[in-house]
Amino acid sequence: MGLRTPLYARHVALGARMVDFGGWDMPLHYGSQLEEHHAVRRSAGMFDVSHMRVVDLEGARTREFLSELLANDVGALVAPGKALYSCMLNEAGGVLDDLIVYYRDAAHFRLVVNAGTADTDVAWIRARAPAFTVVVRERRELALIAVQGPQARAQAAALLPAPDGVAALALPRFAGCALPASGPDHFIARTGYTGEDGFELMLPAERAVPFWDALLAAGVRPCGLGARDTLRLEAGMNLYGHDMDAHTTPLESGLDWTVAFGAGRAFVGRAALEAQRAAGVKRRLVGLVLEDKGVLRDQQRVLVAGLGAGEVTSGSWSPTLERSIALARVPAATPARVQVEVRGRLLEARVVKPPFVRDGRARVAL
Repeated sequence: MGLRTPLYARHVALGARMVDFGGWDMPLHYGSQLEEHHAVRRSAGMFDVSHMRVVDLEGARTREFLSELLANDVGALVAPGKALYSCMLNEAGGVLDDLIVYYRDAAHFRLVVNAGTADTDVAWIRARAPAFTVVVRERRELALIAVQGPQARAQAAALLPAPDGVAALALPRFAGCALPASGPDHFIARTGYTGEDGFELMLPAERAVPFWDALLAAGVRPCGLGARDTLRLEAGMNLYGHDMDAHTTPLESGLDWTVAFGAGRAFVGRAALEAQRAAGVKRRLVGLVLEDKGVLRDQQRVLVAGLGAGEVTSGSWSPTLERSIALARVPAATPARVQVEVRGRLLEARVVKPPFVRDGRARVAL
């Protein structure tokens, strides 16, 4: 038996197919992964993401600490609630995790880290926090529910007390706020992992089931890990352990935009990234659209004429585009067309710049 979120019993009652995901018992789907995917693209779906870890950092020097800890620049966070996506690197420039940091106030920042790396993330952070007199608090008592899709914000906000609903609807993208009328430790952010608009709600574990049931009654469809993966792939969003890890850098993982070299910050991994950039990055992450019949899957070889080979890091059938797509790490000079080895056959694929789909619309030529 794996770890269970506060919503585990609800998933079982709804007929979810449960699978192990990084040590957690999580829903893969509730009967139709395809219908769940389309629900998010066309209306609204909800995901239990309580396996992810909320970590609060407190202290007068927290911003200074995060400036050293993260590759992106927390100095850009000046408005309370504003969020920033960043990688946390090791000294070799490898990605320990990708995470979101929220600015609460001058002495209080919040991180949301991935489930599979949460324990090592927290250990890494705790080892460095004392030098800045920063207090690290894991918020394991909080549950997280993501509500995503073109109708998601309206449907979720309608279930909140009026003042909180108004505040939630006023949030700009990539920002969050507390929900005082809902009760202590309620926080909502206009963020997500699907390429659609929506909210991610953090709330006390004992409040998770009532809110989930209210969403269900309002017509929001429960969605599992399967739809979450096809949605994030269509949106061109990296998955830790597939598209980047501790042995790959942001510069070769399509995440160079998250590295803030300006202002001379001495963040962990900077020296390694500067050396890699000076020598020339040898590999890059690209999008692939398969032009022959077949399905792209992780770890398939990508053959690049005259340059060698790369590998599919994430591949799947795209329900929205109705064709197979992938992210792949390939030689930096890879041209516009490649071949992918699928079950002993070489299939033609076109190199594109992700995202494939965003806000319900195709973003690549078909």
